[in-house]
Amino acid sequence: MIKAIALDDEPLALEILQSLCDTIDYVELDKVFTRSDEAFKYLKKYPVDLLFLDINMPSISGLDFYKKLPHKTMVIFTTAYSEFAVEGFTLSATDYLLKPISLSRFQQATEKAFSQWKLQNQNIEQQHLFIRADYSLIKILFSDILYIEGLDDYLKIHIQNQKTVVARMTLKAILQKLPETEFIRVHRSFIVPVSKIEKIRNKVIFIDQAEIPVSASYEEAFFALLDQK
Repeated sequence: MIKAIALDDEPLALEILQSLCDTIDYVELDKVFTRSDEAFKYLKKYPVDLLFLDINMPSISGLDFYKKLPHKTMVIFTTAYSEFAVEGFTLSATDYLLKPISLSRFQQATEKAFSQWKLQNQNIEQQHLFIRADYSLIKILFSDILYIEGLDDYLKIHIQNQKTVVARMTLKAILQKLPETEFIRVHRSFIVPVSKIEKIRNKVIFIDQAEIPVSASYEEAFFALLDQK
């Protein structure tokens, strides 16, 4: 769901935007503002995904307001003046709506925003993987994995507060399915999630009750990743 707010100095324009948003099931218009200072204070405290922004306002132009935003936010400019369109798009606006706004044109703009939002969030949305084991596809959350142990062509996936999953798969193959900034191979037989490491002593990683060695061939890459955290 796209979280959005709208800023326009005309209350009627905000009512129209609210009614248009009510027709779109993937856009939630959280708040509307007629004053730019109130909208800016809200955005500093509560970042949103999308901003519907009027360009021609008395206190500040919508273009200048957008340039001051404290967080990266998609914007759909709304205005009665077509001459602002070119400058709006140079600011990487998602779209530009000319008032009065038709439903079909509004749907087109929000669909474009939805596509951008999905692209930005696709890595965040992927929080798990499916592993074939015991004649089933088992869903495993990345956040639940303690460590992964390789045994020739088999894996033992040790999972927090759950039964260990044994699957016919190589460490190299599963590593390609894991977030590369969160999981790293530390030994020919082990992959660990950085977030689960409790301590490291004498090149031994302690996770839960396990002690996992860091081998010389993986040592440099492992400690380089830790330095980035």
